[in-house]
Amino acid sequence: MPSAHHHAVALQHLTARDLDKLGEGLADWGTVDAFAVYLLGPAYREGRMSQSELARWARSEDRFRRRAALACTVALNTKARGGHGDAPRTLAICDILLSDRDDLVVKAMSWALRELAARCPQETVHYLDQHETALARRVVREVRNKLTTGKKTGRAGRVPK
Repeated sequence: MPSAHHHAVALQHLTARDLDKLGEGLADWGTVDAFAVYLLGPAYREGRMSQSELARWARSEDRFRRRAALACTVALNTKARGGHGDAPRTLAICDILLSDRDDLVVKAMSWALRELAARCPQETVHYLDQHETALARRVVREVRNKLTTGKKTGRAGRVPK
């Protein structure tokens, strides 16, 4: 069964209200990330989800909505997802969730900033420097590793013998 992200016409007609309804009941990591990357992110990138509407998701009591708000910024910054790099919009969502320590949100923060680092490294370094004490240590470590080594862990992959 084809999904909506394969249908440009369907995506062009998704509104913030539609996405809000489709986002009801998100309750697991995989579903949230697929929704964020394939539907919410492209809608945000193309202006069908406003900054204030996405900020409402980021301020939600629902941890899955908060994760989706960060994860959708991947579509702004990943070339394969149609992104060209958008530090202002990405960092605006990061600012809202800066001190959130829910593990799902912390991991999404790391993902969002690592994707931003690939397209906008200077802005990412500046953000880390400015907010290092407020960000979760995991986020700072993984994003700095990405900036210096190109990998989340900072270790080069092992070459099979």
